[in-house]
Amino acid sequence: MNHLVILGSMGSDLAETALNTALTFGVDGPHLVSQIISFCIVAFALYFWAYKPILKVLEERRQRIAEGLANADKIKAELARTEASRLEILSQANTQANKLIEEARAAAARVQEQETQKAIAAAEQIIAKAREAAAADHARMLAELRREVGRLVVDTTAKVTGKVLTPEDQRRLAEETTRQLAA
Repeated sequence: MNHLVILGSMGSDLAETALNTALTFGVDGPHLVSQIISFCIVAFALYFWAYKPILKVLEERRQRIAEGLANADKIKAELARTEASRLEILSQANTQANKLIEEARAAAARVQEQETQKAIAAAEQIIAKAREAAAADHARMLAELRREVGRLVVDTTAKVTGKVLTPEDQRRLAEETTRQLAA
């Protein structure tokens, strides 16, 4: 119970101190009430016409910032997908390029082989024609040599025998000489 008395005396001392302070500073009750009412009206007006719109603008701004961050994340994800796609396309292009290079090398090898075969065939044809020409020249020269030898034999025989050979004798001697040369 003693505590209540102390609190009661403290409360009266506090009230007295407040009253003395109010009187010292010139606080007037009716003016204080009118000022409190004016403050409440101004606070209420500021809340509805200033504070609420400012809070609304701040909320819209916060939402735009959140949307911007979400869009930035989407753009980062899209950029990563694009980069992966670019790398995949480059890989495919490299693979195709290597394949085309290998095909070109194979085609070049085939063309080279074909051209080599053509050159070999042309060389063989040239060699065959040269052999044919050599054989024809050889046969012509042999025929010419036989005629010449036959003529020489006929001339030598005519000079050695001292008689004039008839065309029949010349032909017979040429045939015998040709047979002996052929054997």
